[in-house]
Amino acid sequence: MNNMETQVLIIGAGPTGLVLALWLTRMGIRVRIVDKTKGPGTTSRATVFHARNLEFYHQLGIDQKAIAGGIFMQDINLWTKGKKATHFSFGAAGKAISPYPYALIFPQDKQEALLIAELEASGVMVERETELLSYSDSPDGINAVLSHNGQVSTVRALYLAGCDGAHSVVRKQLKVDFVGGDYAHTFYVADVECEGPVANGELHAALDKADFFIAFPMKGAGNVRLIGTVKDKDISGGELTWDDVSHDVLSRMAVQVKRINWFSTYRVHHRVASRFKCGNVFLLGDAGHIHSPVGGQGMNTGIGDAVNLAWKLRNVINGWAHVSLLDTYETERIAFGRQLIKSTDRAFTFVTKQSRLADFVRLHIVPRLIPLLFRSAAMRRFFFRTMSQTGIKYPQSALSSGKAGKVKGGDRLPWTGDNFESLSALQWQLHCYGEPRPEIRDWCARHDIPLTIYPWNRAARQTGLKRNAIYVIRPDGHVGLAQAKANVAEIDAYFKRIKNELKKPLFEGL
Repeated sequence: MNNMETQVLIIGAGPTGLVLALWLTRMGIRVRIVDKTKGPGTTSRATVFHARNLEFYHQLGIDQKAIAGGIFMQDINLWTKGKKATHFSFGAAGKAISPYPYALIFPQDKQEALLIAELEASGVMVERETELLSYSDSPDGINAVLSHNGQVSTVRALYLAGCDGAHSVVRKQLKVDFVGGDYAHTFYVADVECEGPVANGELHAALDKADFFIAFPMKGAGNVRLIGTVKDKDISGGELTWDDVSHDVLSRMAVQVKRINWFSTYRVHHRVASRFKCGNVFLLGDAGHIHSPVGGQGMNTGIGDAVNLAWKLRNVINGWAHVSLLDTYETERIAFGRQLIKSTDRAFTFVTKQSRLADFVRLHIVPRLIPLLFRSAAMRRFFFRTMSQTGIKYPQSALSSGKAGKVKGGDRLPWTGDNFESLSALQWQLHCYGEPRPEIRDWCARHDIPLTIYPWNRAARQTGLKRNAIYVIRPDGHVGLAQAKANVAEIDAYFKRIKNELKKPLFEGL
């Protein structure tokens, strides 16, 4: 099967498909990536890039390139009725959690340009104006029919990855449900040059009477991305313009727009596919889940999907793991997708709900409650972990087992200040914080699995790690197995289970 023309065929060259292609290529997997558009996007679209994905980019060695192309967003302001209700330092809350204690404003068009350049440097070109017409799936792999400039061709591949957006052809041909609904409002997004309080390089969100408004900083003095609601407008007769937008909130916040660089309107959906994997076919990004723009999670979640799937495909294709390893992609990512949609739906419904009670809560209760909550350091850390996606964990996964200290199987490896460098190997490894037993060293040497030993120090203790414990680390930086007392037999059994056939954990509660 590995002698096929390509090992993974990727449909869609947005950030999700590009990251999947780049991770696979860096790990030696042959890919083809196709897209029906003539070229990459030229508008900013998604803008917020969170810490967890910068950690993934660090594993690829491209984090500094992303940082150079963006700007830091470390402060958040909440407004009500034209007055600032609270200010929160997002960056300060994340300093002990991630090497990237901020959100990066790195627009999607620049993101795609970076990823395409990295792919091309690795010898992979995006095949443009190429559309998936149909495909068939069998135990031997995929037969995909593609169309390019009217020329139809058939491609054989081991696996097919649908990264082709909310209107995914891959998902529609799978005939899986895309459960959810639409929000009543129409929303606008505008990249503008402006003056006023929102042009200070920080994020500003306003709670008003059923109005959703948020302002993101953009690169360049006075450049801001505005997102808000368009109320009581009929768009059936033509496209809306900036003149159609309600300027009530803008006026109350003293926003003076000088120039419109880009303007668009859209409807917001909240949906999640009933399956993320069917046979040799996978759904990633917007093809599997779409949700409200609250928190800027969409692009980040798709990239997380890509990383989760990439290393599993590599392990299976190279014969290092049983094919059942691929089932954990759906188990892990569909659970997070459902959780994300539920939480963003609640938040979005709250800020847009039209009723006297909702107005009262937004305008009088929340402005008093939020400052009180964020006086707590624990609440500030929780908020950072949630928004930055560094808090994602997979306790329900068949790959997750054991506990050592406060760290459990499925958790993201806690950052101690220097322990992420070894993750650039993109492979399984063992970590010990302290001194491992000699038999652990011998086992790693026999099986050619790296063992990285870090000194036991205050940073390791504060993150919840346990001295002399053994942590089996997955290629994506999540803990697979956590052992408080090193046991070679159980480490061996863990990897044999992945190799032979992955089932539910054999040794719970270590």
